[in-house]
Amino acid sequence: MLPVSLRPVIVVALATTLTGCFSQDSLESFAGPTMGSTYSVKYVRTAKAPRPEQLQRATETILAELDRQLSNYRPDSVIQQFNALPAGSCQTMPESLLYLVAAGEQLSKEGEGALDLTVEPLLELWGFGPHHGQRIPSADEIAALLPSIGHQHLRVEADKLCKATALKVDFNSIAAGYAVDQVSAKLEALGVHSFLVEITGELKAKGLKPDGTPWRIAIEAPKDGEREAMEVIKLDGYSISTSGDYRNYFEKDGRRYSHTLDPRTGAPIQHRLASVTVADPSAMRADGLSTTLMVMGPEQGLAFAERQGIAALFVSREEQGFVSKSTQTFDRLFGKERQP
Repeated sequence: MLPVSLRPVIVVALATTLTGCFSQDSLESFAGPTMGSTYSVKYVRTAKAPRPEQLQRATETILAELDRQLSNYRPDSVIQQFNALPAGSCQTMPESLLYLVAAGEQLSKEGEGALDLTVEPLLELWGFGPHHGQRIPSADEIAALLPSIGHQHLRVEADKLCKATALKVDFNSIAAGYAVDQVSAKLEALGVHSFLVEITGELKAKGLKPDGTPWRIAIEAPKDGEREAMEVIKLDGYSISTSGDYRNYFEKDGRRYSHTLDPRTGAPIQHRLASVTVADPSAMRADGLSTTLMVMGPEQGLAFAERQGIAALFVSREEQGFVSKSTQTFDRLFGKERQP
């Protein structure tokens, strides 16, 4: 997972830890570090709901296990062990990891290759991997890597993951969203039905606060070095994920090089799209789709999102400043609640 300084945490919750004035239920919260970043959980505690410390233990157990399996910053993680294997190797994998590989492949097919879980060698080439040192590789260096990139080089055999080339898998585009889904499901299983879960910037909300009002979240404007709310929406039963090019990038000779790479070219995106926010019942899909649309760009991404019925908000850099465009699905979900 990305360290906190690099993760584009551009969705922030507008909720406070206070006791409801109109019921005996209370709004509780807990938070902590995870995946090189942070997480937070706010929930409505009813008479039958567990205490915060019990929910925190359950949450951190899930997060610790996912970090052990999926982290690209831990040499002992399950996926890093697989990444170190040579071409033609197989490794027994946890069920959750195999599920994420299949989910990533499906998202890649849906998005015409704009998202790919095997891009880590390209990220490392540009200096956006676990070992930083950003540089502009030559066209020959990129061309040499591209033939070994792609889901077609991965296959699942029973409980094993196998690779035909010396590829490396990177779950950063869907892992945090998956973690949100898993924690949310655990909360519901433990009797919590109104909550706001945020993990490294990916977020899901369900139910109402004790005073009967919905959870409200702010979508940040994509500004370098600033945090300014651009949209405020009410959320119930949906997840929100935002991808942007302004938190992790480097500049050389007046040109910006984003950490978001197009797997089809092996190079950072170069269009004017600054951020994409996606709403979906699944935080994992919202996470993956926001990356997919960010790679596609303002025209192709908006057209694709409209065709697929994706609830998405696009923010582009134009001469007159930032310009936002949303899909019809986004407007149906949030149009009446959106605020300037």
